[in-house]
Order: sequence, then C-alpha cells, then structure tokens
Amino acid sequence: MRLLLVEDDKETARYVSRGLIQAGHTIDVVSDGKDGLALAIRENYDIVILDRMLPGLDGLSLARTLRTAGSHVSILFLTSLGGVNDRVQGLDVGGDDYLVKPFAFAELLARVNALGRRAPMRSEGDILRAGDLELDVGSRVVKRGQERIDLQPKEFVLLETLMRNKGRVVTRTMLLERVWGFHFDPRTSVVETHISRLRAKIDRPFAKPLIHTVRGSGYSINDSP
Repeated sequence: MRLLLVEDDKETARYVSRGLIQAGHTIDVVSDGKDGLALAIRENYDIVILDRMLPGLDGLSLARTLRTAGSHVSILFLTSLGGVNDRVQGLDVGGDDYLVKPFAFAELLARVNALGRRAPMRSEGDILRAGDLELDVGSRVVKRGQERIDLQPKEFVLLETLMRNKGRVVTRTMLLERVWGFHFDPRTSVVETHISRLRAKIDRPFAKPLIHTVRGSGYSINDSP
C-alpha cells in the first residue's frame, strides 16, 4: 500500500517508516501539517498516519479539511494524546482508527493492514503504466505486453517508486529512503544491485529498455530514451 506519515518527531518517523517499508509498503514522510495536507490532497494514498500535535497545521484540522474536501483516504491517528475525549475528537473529525504512543510496532502494522483490507478499491492510480509495462498495485502483478514478470518484494517496491515518478529522475538517495528506509547514505551498492536485477527482468528480454540511468543523478523510467 501507499502510505503518508505526518510526524514531526524524527526518531518516531524514522522508526515507523523503516518498519513499514520493510513490511512491503511505500511511504512518504513529512513533518509539517500543511505539507501533509497538500500531499494528501494531491497524491493518491491508501492510508494517512497522522500525529495530532504538528507544526503548521494540527492533526485534527488536517483530518477535518481532508473530509470536507471529499477525501475518503483512511486516517490513522498516531499520537500521545490518549484520553477518551482525545480519541472521540479524532474519530469525530473523520479518523478511522486511533493508536496511542508509546505503541508496539506489531500493533501499528496490524492496524495499517486492517485499514488496508477495509479501504475501498481506488478507481485510479492502482494500475501504473510505462510503455507496454503495467504494474497493478492492488494485485501486485507486473506484466510487459502479455508476459507476466515475477518480482521479489523489494524489486516490486523499487519498480513502483520509479513508475509513480515516470518521466522524472529519482535519485539514489530517494530510492534508499523510500524502498529501504535509509535516511542517510550507508555507502551500500544495494540500489545498483537491485536496479541491475530489475533490468534483467524488465528490460533485457525485450527490445526496448524502459529503465534509464541519468548519470550523476539517478534513474528514470520512461518509454523514450
């Protein structure tokens, strides 16, 4: 699933994002409520994980604005405000679930997965395309032409990240953050290794390559060189 985490505590954001990425999800992280609202409206997320006490715009106002704008995205509050009235407020403004800090990651993951099962199927954004390459996010099926391509979990998330940014350069740092949860450069060749494996499945058996190296910048996926 594609998730948005709006959390201003850096340690919590790093802990949550890394765990969810390792569980196979794609996640964007912002620390400011206004930035979170802009992303949630502009992008197509399955779930928004939302702190209540945020700079720029508090979590209650963010959730209320999303619902007023007609958004049906699932909202999970993750906050230290755990009183009965706090929970009621969160659910009243449109929250779908409410988890209080400190929390066990296993419970957070279970709640995220439960919300994912309850979420309505998205009418758009579920199927990503680049040329004759097609990625179905919901069923996790990848095809090029009529040929189905089997990918490992990290390969799938890597390809999804590239395809959601079709035609744009995705830097190595961005891939490390979004696919592996590294918020620094650990001097690893994991990106290059997985890109090579992905090319072996996506490009080499076919006449036209789709994954392009942008020297000194990163990678892009497009149906034109």
